[in-house]
Amino acid sequence: MTSVPAERIYLDNAASTPVADEVIQEMLPFLKQQYGNPSSIHYYGRETTRALQSARKQVAGLINAKPNEIIFTSGGTEADNLAIKGTMLYKPSTRMHMVTSSIEHDAVLEPCKSLEAAGYKVTYLAVSGDGMIKPSDLKDAVTPETKLVSIMYANNEVGTIQPIRELAAIAHEHGAVFHTDAVQAVGKVPIDVRELGVDLLSISSHKINGPKGVGALYIRQGFKIDPIIHGGGQESLLRSGTENVHSIVGFGKACEIAGKRLPVYQQQVSRLRDYLIKSVQEKIPHCRLNGSATNRIPNNAHFTFFGVNGEDLIIKLDENGIAASTGSACSVKKQKPSHVLKAMGFSYEEITGSLRLSLGMQNTAEEVDRAVEVLAQVVQELRSLSPFKSKYS
Repeated sequence: MTSVPAERIYLDNAASTPVADEVIQEMLPFLKQQYGNPSSIHYYGRETTRALQSARKQVAGLINAKPNEIIFTSGGTEADNLAIKGTMLYKPSTRMHMVTSSIEHDAVLEPCKSLEAAGYKVTYLAVSGDGMIKPSDLKDAVTPETKLVSIMYANNEVGTIQPIRELAAIAHEHGAVFHTDAVQAVGKVPIDVRELGVDLLSISSHKINGPKGVGALYIRQGFKIDPIIHGGGQESLLRSGTENVHSIVGFGKACEIAGKRLPVYQQQVSRLRDYLIKSVQEKIPHCRLNGSATNRIPNNAHFTFFGVNGEDLIIKLDENGIAASTGSACSVKKQKPSHVLKAMGFSYEEITGSLRLSLGMQNTAEEVDRAVEVLAQVVQELRSLSPFKSKYS
């Protein structure tokens, strides 16, 4: 099937979201008039410092934290690295062990590998077929040497939400610190760091209609970690480097907007996601929804289309004006099968036939209808060219 795309449809909101108009307007003065360095003590510096503290309050407000518990970073990846390395390297002791899951984002898995190379021990928890971690498995994995447990709030590929409150309690029972990568969840589901009982939590701006290149790490008041970037000591001596003021201001505004719209977001996007799932399952045979059917973030729909290669599917959809993905945007260029789906026990065929469709507030039912129509035609075309076409015809 070849055609000239009509207006393009963006269904890759898990990778990044459009920057909200209100966010752009909030950022503009800090690109033009208020360009001072926050470390300067003159008027221009004081103005940008005030802007940073205002943004810190906005970010903290979204997760019920205190402003002084928010450390700005360059994004979710740096926040994860600061949480993991900063905790494990702080006051070296006999606690040289940490626990994570086998389906974490590479922003968690790669620093874990780095720690292993330095002599630390890391346990990777297995998951069920729908991507869930069993709390009993964490209980079995923690030891007196466990210093940190890092479990993501919601998976970036299949959208499964983990029982974070219960997992954090288990970690604390054994004297371990608990971190969660909440990049895919913040702004999409209610998150209260006090209620969850987490010590560290990572956030990214561009997942909630803010600018790219900025994020934050929540660090519970009184909790100590080591910095991993050294220099002038900005960000409470934990993250050196001149602050990305205009982006931080935009991030703060995005958090304010996300907090106010959260009930509407959950209702609107969840309803659209369910409509998308129902439409795909009705119109495309030999497909399967992946991840938890009930415990998933509102904007995520992840499928396997049997007899189809996911990368071919992405290319053909793009040719027809539909933006989607096979999984994490951060690992696509590595050209490797999804470690998430592999950990969930998927076969090679199930992994290669996967597709993630992720929604945002800007998407409509009409866009879903057109996307599913195109998707059905593309799947049919690709299956007709497959050596297994008789199996899926």
